[in-house]
Amino acid sequence: MILRQFLHADPVALSYLLGCGGKAAAAVVDPVGDVAPYLHVAADTGMRILYVIDTHIHADHLSAGRRLAEAAGAKYALWAGAEATPAFHGVRDGDVLELGNVTVKTLHTPGHTPEHLSLVVADRTRTAEPWFVLTGHTLMVGDVGRTELASSAEDGARILFASLQRLKSLPDHLEVLPGAFSGSVCGRRLSGKPSSTIGFERRHNAAFRIEDEAEFVRFMVAEIPPPPPRAAELRALNLGPARA
Repeated sequence: MILRQFLHADPVALSYLLGCGGKAAAAVVDPVGDVAPYLHVAADTGMRILYVIDTHIHADHLSAGRRLAEAAGAKYALWAGAEATPAFHGVRDGDVLELGNVTVKTLHTPGHTPEHLSLVVADRTRTAEPWFVLTGHTLMVGDVGRTELASSAEDGARILFASLQRLKSLPDHLEVLPGAFSGSVCGRRLSGKPSSTIGFERRHNAAFRIEDEAEFVRFMVAEIPPPPPRAAELRALNLGPARA
């Protein structure tokens, strides 16, 4: 297993390169900005980028996903139901992307946005059990994703509550690698620590530990922060030229 985490300051975001060094197969998740660093790391580790995955259609920055996929000769992947153009590699709930000895299982975890994915990753050279989960903006360290950027806050919160139950069903020891950290406009109580575990967040994340749906909805709509600048425009641009 090879895993590299990229911390970005403008915008505040996290992206990842992961894969199997032995089989030279990698994926990049939620790339931001210049595509060269991802290409350089892939080359330095002897891996070919097979997939570029956006966990969701971003509303706080322009995605580099399509540009990186084109530069790397990779497939650009989104949830199959995303209304994006041009064509992309659609993945559905429960699909498994093969990266040599590394597997990436896709979970549809909407709420922050309708098309949001989480990615459960395992390394078969060690065990078939999952090792970590890339949670995008569904679950972050200290908070969960805001719910009003692509729906009403209340409807999004109800949908997010159901998605969080799926993440709660994962083992407590499973590492959580999110798509944002402190300073991002996509959360309210985000930690500056860029990783956690399911169990730690279950105990200490105020939103994640709520077990009642109505209480969760009240919690989520009580303190809605200002929207990201140009949120609707950026989301439209990330959906593709036809949508924009």
